[in-house]
Amino acid sequence: MNWGKSIVLVFVLFAGFIGTMVYQMSREHVDLVSDNYYQNELDYQRQIDRENNARQNMAAVITNQPDQQQVVCELPKTLQNGQIVFYRPGDRKQDFKITIPASHEAQQVVSTAALARGRWRIQFTWSDGSREYYQESQLDL
Repeated sequence: MNWGKSIVLVFVLFAGFIGTMVYQMSREHVDLVSDNYYQNELDYQRQIDRENNARQNMAAVITNQPDQQQVVCELPKTLQNGQIVFYRPGDRKQDFKITIPASHEAQQVVSTAALARGRWRIQFTWSDGSREYYQESQLDL
């Protein structure tokens, strides 16, 4: 084998490698965090105000109990309506929401037995009638 054949062989192998990578990357599924991310960006100041309200006034307590495979959310007493979102950064098809009505118990218990292993974000948004609040915590299963 001479230098000319070696160079051609290296180029062919390199082109095959690049072609394989392009094929694999084109088949990769990429989710946006949100379908309407532009509108969410415009409303971001409202989100900052919610987080500040939660820090200053009343924060909910979200506790992971891995031995019992559940997450316990202790809700504020002044809560009139709220929503708990279990957000999966890796796959938005697994995201789900829990709506909390005005008449609610002091604790909201969510089973984690059926959840996929990995990182989750628990996003809790609620209102007391005059102000809105937001709190987020990480959940590693």
